[in-house]
Amino acid sequence: MTAPVIFDPHSLPSDDNVNKYTFCVELKSSQWFLQKGKMIAYYGRIEFNGIGHGRLDRLLRTSFHSPLHASDWVVADGSGKMLLADRAFDVNSYDLDDGNLTIRSGNLLAYQPTLALKQSIVPGFVTLIGTGKFVAASNGPVVFMEPPIRVDPQALVGWADCPSPCHHYDHGYMTGVLGGIRSLTGLGGTSGEEHQFEFVGAGTVLLQSTEVLMAEQATGQVANEPGVPGAGQGGPGQAGAGPRLPGQLGDLQRRFGL
Repeated sequence: MTAPVIFDPHSLPSDDNVNKYTFCVELKSSQWFLQKGKMIAYYGRIEFNGIGHGRLDRLLRTSFHSPLHASDWVVADGSGKMLLADRAFDVNSYDLDDGNLTIRSGNLLAYQPTLALKQSIVPGFVTLIGTGKFVAASNGPVVFMEPPIRVDPQALVGWADCPSPCHHYDHGYMTGVLGGIRSLTGLGGTSGEEHQFEFVGAGTVLLQSTEVLMAEQATGQVANEPGVPGAGQGGPGQAGAGPRLPGQLGDLQRRFGL
């Protein structure tokens, strides 16, 4: 049996993956915005302040512009190393270079204050603008696609540097009896074969490799499972850092590391 790797503050990576389920953020007298419930452990002197804390008002004016999600976020402030995870989903970091990326709000774990977060016009999504690093989770590995493309809404993680999507409905869904009942009552739901998001123009679309959305839970609440002492759990896997998302379409590439 192989002995487990035991980490300490010196052996943990800096702003990189510990494994594919866990990411380590290093704070050096600096701040990160963090979604509640995504920190699983930390070393050092780090404080967590709610959005609206007076001492951080200036930071909030420049980096957080989404009042609908204000209660879901905190500011991590100080020096140390902070481990982020989300219920054993895949976690990766991404670099945004003078661009904009719209992402499902539940998938965004943390971001640097050099990025500004704004409320998206698409319900359930937020937009990051500027240059900096952010950390996101997905149900399975993320796939990067170029428009024009139609996407199952349940597989959509986000989109970078392209217009917001339009709704597209299959003709059979629009004219069929079952489609009519579903559109009027909402019973039965729809599949990606009946309803899609349609993307056009230049940019990049991010998809998770499953149609099952990450189940949401009340922010700040701990998972109520026997034997589980926290909301997020790490697990074995290969370490990896995330891709770079440039301001213009092109040279999008994934970075892998140990």
